[in-house]
Amino acid sequence: MEILEMSEAECLRKLGQTKFGRLACARDNQPYVVPVYFAFDGRHIYGFTTLGQKVEWMRLNPQVCLEIDERSSDDTWLSVVVFGRYEELPDEPRFGTARTIAHQLLQQRSAIWWEPATSSKRNKSLALTPIVYRIHIRQITGYRTSPNEE
Repeated sequence: MEILEMSEAECLRKLGQTKFGRLACARDNQPYVVPVYFAFDGRHIYGFTTLGQKVEWMRLNPQVCLEIDERSSDDTWLSVVVFGRYEELPDEPRFGTARTIAHQLLQQRSAIWWEPATSSKRNKSLALTPIVYRIHIRQITGYRTSPNEE
């Protein structure tokens, strides 16, 4: 097996084909990683959630990381990591276009894009106010394997 670096174009293409990943944030030198549904428009990553630890931490430190991967066997896999900045898109006129894009893209990706954030299993003490956000991509890297032919 050979591990190859993916080009930026390959990474962006794979990001556009994927709807589920792991979002990482940090506070006081403590990392936190959560699974998320997301959509990608070629420039930004969009997501939907409700208030909780992830949002609280991203508000304090907007530097985030999103990881996606695929694995079909021990020697056939790929991984893409996006480094970026979190931005909330509140329900205000100046964010109207971005919120519309986010809703349209998320709806295209999954019919239940909103459900994990509003699930009845979540902590009832937290507000269920919807939070739409985007991640401004600063850097993207990726690696994939290439099985050796024998």
